Amino acid sequence: MSDLPPGEPDPKRLAALEKKLAAVRKSQEPPPQRVDHHLSQANMAWRMVIEMVSGLGIGFGIGLGLDALFGTMPIFMVLFTMLGFAAGVKVMLRSAKEMNEDRAAEQAETLSVADEEDDRRD
Repeated sequence: MSDLPPGEPDPKRLAALEKKLAAVRKSQEPPPQRVDHHLSQANMAWRMVIEMVSGLGIGFGIGLGLDALFGTMPIFMVLFTMLGFAAGVKVMLRSAKEMNEDRAAEQAETLSVADEEDDRRD
């Protein structure tokens, strides 16, 4: 028996319990947020805008060049501007799909790490 008066907690057992509680609290903390998370979202938005504008610009340039070459002023310019717009939209949609797949993979990884931690606690 210990030489503590009745009803007094054992300091060694309390210290061990505090260590266990600290370990459990630490394992249940959410992962730290990335500082550049908003920056990466802004980068993706700018990437999409640039893809759209470059598609329009390239289409306009090709159409204008062909119109100047053949002497048919607005026909090829309008046609290739529309094709450039379609190409820009297609590339934007591909970028959005890639972004969603990356986000889904990141969420799946976060969930699998949380599940592993739950399994270790059980």
